[in-house]
Amino acid sequence: TRYGEVENVEFNSDGALGITVYHQNRKGSASSTDLSPQAIARTVQAALDIARYTSPDPCAGVADKELLAFDAPDLDLFHPAEVSPDEAIELAARAEQAALQADKRITNTEGGSFNSHYGVKVFGNSHGMLQGYCSTRHSLSSCVIAEENGDMERDYAYTIGRAMSDLQTPEWVGADCARRTLSRLSPRKLSTMKAPVIFANEVATGLFGHLVGAIAGGSVYRKSTFLLDSLGKQILPDWLTIEEHPHLLKGLASTPFDSEGVRTERRDIIKDGILTQWLLTSYSARKLGLKSTGHAGGIHNWRIAGQGLSFEQMLKEMGTGLVVTELMGQGVSAITGDYSRGAAGFWVENGEIQYPVSEITIAGNLKDMWRNIVTVGNDIETRSNIQCGSVLLPEMKIAGQ
Repeated sequence: TRYGEVENVEFNSDGALGITVYHQNRKGSASSTDLSPQAIARTVQAALDIARYTSPDPCAGVADKELLAFDAPDLDLFHPAEVSPDEAIELAARAEQAALQADKRITNTEGGSFNSHYGVKVFGNSHGMLQGYCSTRHSLSSCVIAEENGDMERDYAYTIGRAMSDLQTPEWVGADCARRTLSRLSPRKLSTMKAPVIFANEVATGLFGHLVGAIAGGSVYRKSTFLLDSLGKQILPDWLTIEEHPHLLKGLASTPFDSEGVRTERRDIIKDGILTQWLLTSYSARKLGLKSTGHAGGIHNWRIAGQGLSFEQMLKEMGTGLVVTELMGQGVSAITGDYSRGAAGFWVENGEIQYPVSEITIAGNLKDMWRNIVTVGNDIETRSNIQCGSVLLPEMKIAGQ
């Protein structure tokens, strides 16, 4: 909806089949969105044809039988919503209206949006595994524009969950959207300096997200990661542990098995600051002489416990420095760990937010940034596959005007 009027109502129903075959250590893959028997037969034949021409690779092959999820647990991921189109429109309009009515400085809107997704995933292989599960995902969002003294700023807010009962109200979405947008008005620029930095929880998840690529098996066997020799070594403070909970009931990144059928398991990725394992698929595991860790297709509900400080207490602990709420650009090197990204947020003095800032760049090296983390807050961001609170770093380079 936009200004309460319906702009777009979409219904999508689609399916896809992917098939991978191995013939004498040669791999062939093909896919189809046509699920008729004839199309499936053509897809299988296409995969076989491709396998005839690829180079043999001794590490290629189906996942090891003993690692497969023959008894996949029910993770309570399927919560269908009986929401009619009219009810969905009303939810989106209420979220938008709550934002528009919050303040006269909110002058325009990019609308409200409600989405409801049902999915079915089935996996089978020649070891005799055939498992599947259903899942749902519902979300509600709003985005508005505020104006003051010729300056225009936009921001958004959203809520997401497996069940409708897990969502915040449309009024909460609208109020949060308005608060976030208004807080950005009249931003200032900073001079170039070094200062402490707090990554607000919604961007702190990305700070640990860079760890995913750095410890992925593919990066390790290709020797294209700055953490190449870090297994069993301390890369984070000794009070920090990253737990993976793939079987979290109703979890947004929960799954009983990975995209190769390997069962997922509760793991400590980082234990007391020490890197305990790589994230391995069957192929990368064989390249490294190890076993798959069930990470084909990504990670599953990482949890990073806070140290008991609220966001306000973290501001007091920092005293003077920068709070980052938005990051731009892709300036992170997987080879060196060098980190340089555009940022926006707020300047803090005496433990209190003073004014919004924009058009700055923050820089450091991920190895140093991770090792020197001062504290992680208890304001846990739960809408991400990495769940953590805000993160305080002692110092970063800030490039301004």
